[in-house]
Amino acid sequence: MTQELIKTSTNNIPSIEQVQDWLVSYMANIIEVAPNEVDIKMLFDEYGLDSSMVIGMIGDLEIWLGRDLDPTLVYDYSTIEDLSQHLGSVLKEGT
Repeated sequence: MTQELIKTSTNNIPSIEQVQDWLVSYMANIIEVAPNEVDIKMLFDEYGLDSSMVIGMIGDLEIWLGRDLDPTLVYDYSTIEDLSQHLGSVLKEGT
């Protein structure tokens, strides 16, 4: 699935809000609802994501961010809010 939701360059590190917006848009697309219907505090597994969907989402997120991500991040940070906070912080720190 190709996502052209938010464009960023290597010099423009996405903010926590941009990561969250990307995840909300991605999830809305998967579950076929409007982005404003996606609850950022709802657990990923409550959305009915199976392992192949999680791997696909992380793969698309890797492409957008331009960095490798561990697919288990979704289990360690189990909501859109938690995952976007984590990724935004890590990206800002440059680690």
